[in-house]
Amino acid sequence: MTLDEVMADLEAHANPSHKKTYLRHGAKEPFFGVPIAHLKVLQKKLKKNHELALALFATGNSDAMYLAGLIAEPMKMTKAQLKTWMKQAPWHFVSCYAVPWTAAESKFARELALEWMKSKDEEISAGGWSTYGSYMSVTPDEDLDLDEIVTLLDRVPKEIDKAPNRTKYYMNQFVISVAAFVQPLLAKAKAVAKQLGKVDVDMGDTDCKVPLATAYIAMLEEKGRIGKKRKSAAC
Repeated sequence: MTLDEVMADLEAHANPSHKKTYLRHGAKEPFFGVPIAHLKVLQKKLKKNHELALALFATGNSDAMYLAGLIAEPMKMTKAQLKTWMKQAPWHFVSCYAVPWTAAESKFARELALEWMKSKDEEISAGGWSTYGSYMSVTPDEDLDLDEIVTLLDRVPKEIDKAPNRTKYYMNQFVISVAAFVQPLLAKAKAVAKQLGKVDVDMGDTDCKVPLATAYIAMLEEKGRIGKKRKSAAC
């Protein structure tokens, strides 16, 4: 499919109900409100397509930008392209999912995650924590810098109260991700989760809740999901 064909398909699958929901979650125009389920149908049809992913992201339409993250070829992405993607991401649908998924499987995952964490821009700093979480989910433990991850874990309870609203959510999620994907640091992540307790994040006019890290980790343990890596950061 060409870019024009994909955009026409997205427009044809616009869903007013989904658009209304996305607006409540902070979406910014332009976008159609395409259900994620249909974006995944397109993902299977398009497979990996680097040039089309770049073209889709460049439209500025967040449905297309999200799809770009699903079909991108991360190892072909340059650092400049990934930084442009994060800078241009219009809302967390893109900055905390599509871009981090792509960055996490690139050659620049750690470098960019750490850089983005330092940003004063709320969406970018949140995206940085999300990127590192996604990076851990697909990277073998022996290839991770465990000391660095411990340092990041120690930062969370010290910095979370003063962090931007959206960043708090992904700092909390980072602790859960360490527990889920980095088995050698499970005990450390559980200790930090206990320190955090309930994390307050303004989720706006939505029914979304911030997961209690201790309870979520306990659920993962009960289901035997600790230490199981993903085949792909995108989900």
